Amino acid sequence: MRVAAIYDIHGNLPAVEAVLQDIRQAEVDQIVVGGDVLPGPMPRETLTCLLDLSIPVQFIQGNGDREVLALMAGSETGAVPEQFREVMRWNAEQLHPEHERLLASWPKTVRVEIDGVGEVLFCHATPRSDTEVFTRLTPEGRLLPIFKGLNAQVVVCGHTHMQFDRTIGKVRVVNAGSVGMPFGERGAGWLVLGPDVELRRTSYDFTKAAERIRDTNYPQAQNFAAHNVLQPPSEKETLEAFTKVELR
Repeated sequence: MRVAAIYDIHGNLPAVEAVLQDIRQAEVDQIVVGGDVLPGPMPRETLTCLLDLSIPVQFIQGNGDREVLALMAGSETGAVPEQFREVMRWNAEQLHPEHERLLASWPKTVRVEIDGVGEVLFCHATPRSDTEVFTRLTPEGRLLPIFKGLNAQVVVCGHTHMQFDRTIGKVRVVNAGSVGMPFGERGAGWLVLGPDVELRRTSYDFTKAAERIRDTNYPQAQNFAAHNVLQPPSEKETLEAFTKVELR
């Protein structure tokens, strides 16, 4: 059993198309989509791309998917910062009732037994929350209560859009990175599990991808193309920002 984990796609269709080409070459048996397929510039097209795959796929729900789902159901949680509310509403407007049922069916976590790796727990941010922030620099002592007693050898997470591979107590915790909105090095981050754990990064035609994104009606298309495809925020500035909001 080999499993590919792809997280935080954020409607970046060109990025996920490139990653899926690499996944097919990696000859995996299953894909886990680890949340935050949404929001982003091509939400409907990205969902269609993932649902049309011949490789078996399991989805988990991220906080972005959850917030878009809430808007589709006619409510707004108030948890989304003001600067992102417009894009959340736009994403909700692009989707259809069948998408609402689909997003509502996604669980918060998935477990898979993987040869050579053991029991793997896939979550979006942490096993108990889809919004908690931690990075490769977060002190282990703050994280031990979250990652003990899980009956899993490996936990795969995302949410912070930066890859890492670290040990917390007795658990190997791996961040798959972000397919569609990487922080640090540009390109699409993802993960292969079985028989080991391999962090992967896929390069693609960033200029062409930026053009495709700018051609959409996404309210922040120009900003997304410039700062999530062509020139992502640096790892240093992102880690500094996350330090202010990480687990205490």
